Amino acid sequence: MTILKFPYRDLFTSSLGGAFMGLGLVMTALFVSISLLSPFLQHSGLLQDPTDLLSNYPLESPSAAHWFGTNIRGYDVFSRTLFSASAALKVVILATGLSLVLGVPLGLISGYFGGRIDRILLFIMDTIYTLPGLLLSVALAFVLGQGILNVAIAVSISYIPQYFRVVRNQTASVKNEMFIEAAKALGATPRRILSKYLFLNVVQSVPVLFTLNAADAILVLGGLGFLGLGLAEEVPEWGHDLKEALPDLSTGIWWTTLYPGLAMTLMVVGLSLLGEGLTEIFNPRRR
Repeated sequence: MTILKFPYRDLFTSSLGGAFMGLGLVMTALFVSISLLSPFLQHSGLLQDPTDLLSNYPLESPSAAHWFGTNIRGYDVFSRTLFSASAALKVVILATGLSLVLGVPLGLISGYFGGRIDRILLFIMDTIYTLPGLLLSVALAFVLGQGILNVAIAVSISYIPQYFRVVRNQTASVKNEMFIEAAKALGATPRRILSKYLFLNVVQSVPVLFTLNAADAILVLGGLGFLGLGLAEEVPEWGHDLKEALPDLSTGIWWTTLYPGLAMTLMVVGLSLLGEGLTEIFNPRRR
């Protein structure tokens, strides 16, 4: 009974895939490090508290005291830009994690058992998939309210069908292979077949989907924050800060939009490059 393995040996054999992987990993690791170190830098006095209102210094241009300047409320833009990475990562991990935990098992069950359960799950997932992801997230965020967990749930719903369809289709194509039939003949239970023999054969595309969904989740979070449906106003978040800074552009105040927008863009690009590198690695035809 042969079980397919992840192509770990191929991680850096493709020059293009390796370049994407390397650059994406560096950029993603940078933002992860920022999110982990920001609280320690604040407690040590090296970083301004992002919730402190410096009412005497609204819209102060970048200087030695405030590297990225201050916004209309007097918040330190540098501090809020760094702390926003932490909020983004929390939402991304929760949203993609929830969609993966729900989508992968449902896809395995649907593809393996087929029949009525397959038709019911396909109908539910196709219904969700036909709805525009951002609009669905906006509607759910409006109903659930603000907060990291609520926003993560709102973002994750539109990703579940993607994991479901990928895993379901691959399960349906693998379940009739000889090693599955041999496992059945030896008395393996459906649970054991799904967990031991099918899982590793059908989840090779999941890491790619995970990174691409993570990049998209950051943009959706930014959109929700821009609409005022994301996190609480005092919580640093790039989308909300961009919303408040939008009127500044007409008056020549550039720093309140540049730095949050640039940080969000770089984080999305890093995760997208990571996903593109994984695509090159897991899909040899792309090479």
